[in-house]
Amino acid sequence: ASCVQYRLVVRDVSTLQILQLYTCLDQIQYIEWSSDSLFILCAMYKRGIVQVWSLEQPDWHCKIDEGSAGLVASCWSPDGRHILNTTEFHLRITVWSLCTKSVSYIKYPKACQQGIAFAKDGRYMAVAERRDCKDFISIFVCSDWQLLRHFDAETQDLFGIEWAPNGCVLAVWDTCLEYKILLYSLDGRLLSTYRAYEWSLGIKSIAWSPSSQFLAIGSYDEKVRILNHVTWKKITEFEHPATIANTKTIVYKEVEKSPSVETERLSFPPTRALASSLFSTQSKYDISQVPVSLQYIKPVADRANPKMGIGMLAFSPDNCFLATKNDNIPNAVWIWDVQKLKLFVVLEQLCAIQSFQWDPRQPRLAVCTGNSKVYLWSPAGCVSVQVPMEGDFQIVSLSWHSSGDSMVLLSKDNFCVCYLEREEV
Repeated sequence: ASCVQYRLVVRDVSTLQILQLYTCLDQIQYIEWSSDSLFILCAMYKRGIVQVWSLEQPDWHCKIDEGSAGLVASCWSPDGRHILNTTEFHLRITVWSLCTKSVSYIKYPKACQQGIAFAKDGRYMAVAERRDCKDFISIFVCSDWQLLRHFDAETQDLFGIEWAPNGCVLAVWDTCLEYKILLYSLDGRLLSTYRAYEWSLGIKSIAWSPSSQFLAIGSYDEKVRILNHVTWKKITEFEHPATIANTKTIVYKEVEKSPSVETERLSFPPTRALASSLFSTQSKYDISQVPVSLQYIKPVADRANPKMGIGMLAFSPDNCFLATKNDNIPNAVWIWDVQKLKLFVVLEQLCAIQSFQWDPRQPRLAVCTGNSKVYLWSPAGCVSVQVPMEGDFQIVSLSWHSSGDSMVLLSKDNFCVCYLEREEV
């Protein structure tokens, strides 16, 4: 699904044929599929309206108007039959049921980066709340929105919450001004508190491993610390130095190569495909000899949100690898071997990393750097793929299909779908 101003366009993934066109009341600012792909919500934050469309019954539609309360965020519940709307100034969260048309309210949600978290199995929802200048966590049962537990979080200024994939532990972390992560059980018991250091900028990003065995914490000191799920103590830390000296680490360096065109293919005027390939610089990977010095950027000290520390991290779906990005070295992706707890590969790109995401089915990482190429890494090697688009198509983000057979590449104004051929086993 994609939106163009006030129109919602639903296409077939394999053919990109338009299946449905829906017209909303105003310009769409956010869209989201329900978990079963039967419904799609379109949020128009400026008007305080959410419209819901059904794919099975195109004539059916639903409109939710928050009125004077306004609207700043909207999302589906895991069952795909309830919508959670956050009103302006985070006064409350309204839970709307599509089946019974009933409404429930959750008061005092906290305005923070990640204030709502659903357990992976969809049974529980945790909400960060702020009242009387203190942080609280409420855990709700998603089937009937009954409050299961309510407890105060031992944070100064809670920044985010995230469930472990097994739904047994909730990670709660503090503002970047203080390094503090708290781990709570489902019944609200504090299992552990972890602080790596004090009096310096703290946590920037976190990621659970798919098996829930490891919690990776990226911080402003350019390190990733891995906690284990038994004692919640640190088992190792991964540093991101500007020089890579270990001979067992493979460094793939992207290098530009001038396009080679066979003279037999040249025609005048050149075909569009040929013209685009003629004038676009292609690239390939060379394996660098260690030691390798990476491009290091010193952050500006007197600006807010300095470009330093671990800004992105993600585990591969099979739990074998961890990909990280250190914002001080913006052109590199670091891939760590989780079983050996060692650095495995570094990808050194020509441009700064915009986004990366693991294939949901196998250890294959897709990377984009704001140009017209997509880069794929797997343990077998690394490849740079030119997107055959006319004009300037700068990929700023990407998203895999759940099957791992295709992915959407997004630029500021366009998108294209990249299909990957599956190897015959």
